[in-house]
Amino acid sequence: MEEEARKLLEEGIRKKLVNPGRGELSTFSNGTKVVFHYRTSLCDGNVLDDSRTMGGHSKPMELIMGKKFKLAVWETVVTTMRQGEISEYTCDTKHTALYPLVSQSLRNISAGKDPLEGQRHCCGIAQIHSHHSLGHKDLDHLQANPQPLVFTIELLEVLSPGSFQLDVWAMTDKEKLDLVPQIHEEGNKLFKQGQIKEATEKYYNGIACLKNLQMKEHPGDEVWVKLDGMITPLLLNYCQCQLLQGQYYEVIEHCSSLIFKYENNVKAFYKRAQAHAAVWNETEARADFAKVLDLDPSLGPSVAKQLRAMEDKIRSKEREEKGRYKGLFGYDAPPATATTG
Repeated sequence: MEEEARKLLEEGIRKKLVNPGRGELSTFSNGTKVVFHYRTSLCDGNVLDDSRTMGGHSKPMELIMGKKFKLAVWETVVTTMRQGEISEYTCDTKHTALYPLVSQSLRNISAGKDPLEGQRHCCGIAQIHSHHSLGHKDLDHLQANPQPLVFTIELLEVLSPGSFQLDVWAMTDKEKLDLVPQIHEEGNKLFKQGQIKEATEKYYNGIACLKNLQMKEHPGDEVWVKLDGMITPLLLNYCQCQLLQGQYYEVIEHCSSLIFKYENNVKAFYKRAQAHAAVWNETEARADFAKVLDLDPSLGPSVAKQLRAMEDKIRSKEREEKGRYKGLFGYDAPPATATTG
C-alpha cells in the first residue's frame, strides 16, 4: 500500500483511504469494465459533480479500461482500488485540465442530451484554450482557472472482459460494425414475436451505430455508401414498426429521405403510401401506390387490397360527416296533422 501511494504521489496524486474495501486487487487488463460512484470537489470543499445526485438520480460511472477515456487520471486511480473501497484522490492540475469537458458530457448524459453537445467542432485541447462557453458557470470558471481537484471514488464493481455487453459509446468502430448484424437479427426476431416496441428500439440502435460511423466519412465516398446500404434495410424495418404504432408522419419523413436518395426503392414507396393513406392524404397515397405498381407489378393484389381499404375508409368518413351535418343545414319539419273544429 505504501509503495502504491508513493507511486501516485510521484505522479501528483495524493490518496486518502476512507474505506478499505474487500478482496484482492484486480488486474484491470484492457477491456475490463469498472463501475464506480464519484464526487468531484474543489480543494475548498465545493462540490462540482456527484454521480449519486446528478440529473436528479443516482447513476454510477462506467469505464472500460484501455479505451483512452478523456480523463486518464480516473483510469490511473481506480487501478489502485479494491471492490467496495472508498478513497479520496487530490490530483494536480496537469491531471484535471480536461475535467470541464468531461463534466459537460456527463451532465449532458444525465439530462438525456447528446454527450458531445457543444464539443463537435473543437478538439479538447483547442477548446480549453478558446473562450467557448460550456453552458455551466462553474465549468466555465474552472476552464478559465485550471486547478487541482479532489475525486472521492467508491469502487462498486469490476467486470472482466467478455463478461458484459459493451455500451455502444465504448466500442471501437470495428466493434460497432460487427454488432449491427446481431442487432438487426435480434430486431427481426422480436418483430416476428409481435414485440414491436422492443424491435423498434433494436432497429433504432442499429441505425444509430451506423450513423455514428457514417458521420466520420464524406457523403458519397465508398465507405459512406456501403454504410448507407446497411442503414437502409434497418430504416425500412424501423418504419414498418412505426407504421404499426401509428407514427405515420415519421414514416412519411423517413421514407421521403430514402426515396430522395434511392428513387426506385419500392419498399419506401409502399410504406409511404400506407402512411399517407392512414392520414387521409388520398392524392399522395394513390401516386405512391401507382409508383409501387410501376416498379413491381407483382405487388398488384396487395396494392389493390390497400386501395380498397383506403376507399372504404374514405366512404365511411364521408357518410359519418354527412350524418353529422345533416341536421345543421336542412331540417325536415314533421308533417302537419289535420284538426277539426
